[in-house]
Amino acid sequence: MPSLFDPIQLGAIHAANRVWMSPLTRGRSTRGHVPTPIMADYYRQRASAGLIITEATGISQQGLGWAYAPGIWSEEQVEAWKPITAAVHEAGGRIVSQLWHMGRLVHSDFLGGEPPVSSSATTAPGEVRTYPAEDSGEIKRPYTQARPLRTDEIPGILADYERAAQNAIRAGFDGVQIHAANGYLIDQFLRDNANFREDEYGGSIENRIRLLREVSQRVVDTIGADRTGVRLSPNGEVQGVNDSNPAPLFEAAAAALDEIGVAFLEMREPRPGGSRGEPDQPPIHPVMRKVYRGVLALNSDYDAESAQAALDAGEADAIAFGRTFLANPDLPRRLRDRLPLNPQREELFYVGGAEGYTDYPTADEAALQPA
Repeated sequence: MPSLFDPIQLGAIHAANRVWMSPLTRGRSTRGHVPTPIMADYYRQRASAGLIITEATGISQQGLGWAYAPGIWSEEQVEAWKPITAAVHEAGGRIVSQLWHMGRLVHSDFLGGEPPVSSSATTAPGEVRTYPAEDSGEIKRPYTQARPLRTDEIPGILADYERAAQNAIRAGFDGVQIHAANGYLIDQFLRDNANFREDEYGGSIENRIRLLREVSQRVVDTIGADRTGVRLSPNGEVQGVNDSNPAPLFEAAAAALDEIGVAFLEMREPRPGGSRGEPDQPPIHPVMRKVYRGVLALNSDYDAESAQAALDAGEADAIAFGRTFLANPDLPRRLRDRLPLNPQREELFYVGGAEGYTDYPTADEAALQPA
């Protein structure tokens, strides 16, 4: 069986190893969602990943409701991404853009007071960070109720994904990943506690995976299946989204993606003892593995031993690391040489600036020795 440090081909993308960097929102863009120069340093530092999947990146203003997160719908954003992708490539890395529509998780503050859109008229639980008003320092507000997308609005959503995929290639990305996980728009269509539609996008599993299928097909038709990946989260409740019978749902979703031919599927599925608590259901990725024949990456609280064990068991072809990669820019080397890991500074995850972003030392800078 392959090791974590063996190369792998995913469509048109050659990854030097199977230690991937999973998408991690960091909030270092401008208020207008334009990437900033410091992001080139951040991604360059992590170019030893077999594949970098960028932080979630908005396909439109309608779909982006995270303060200081980047977008890829405007020419200014495309131009700002170019030095970032160039920096990664100059360092020998590969990088894809994660395309994001947040659906009901976009607060109306980001939309000029208009309601967000979703599969149905629902409201996400909890609060969201928004930009402070001029007369207030408050930046967290309860989510607002979404309105259902009309059927005649779906073509516009598909067009936004098409434009974003085209823009990603123009910006120098090696490909894209469609974010269909974690309770965002496509996931809101997939799962039955958020989708109460009675048209062709609701009800049966085949109807609920329709938007995922159409988005994936549009992106594949735009930039090629060999440069397209998808993220799913076959887990329990996430951001208020859940499903009463997830195994057949995600099996059908994986089979649809296999039929379309997307090059890779990366999944966030909690594992026992993980950072998000104990899973409330058995793992679903084994049944998905049976129907999806492309490159499969798993992601959730893996270390070197458990990651290699997943490859040895044939459960996955690669493993994506999240917060571990955030704090360790040279993570593949640390895993290979069994070097100690930097601690994560959670209080600095989203605050902006270099601290807790580009100042994590490499093993050489810290003069580390094997444990």
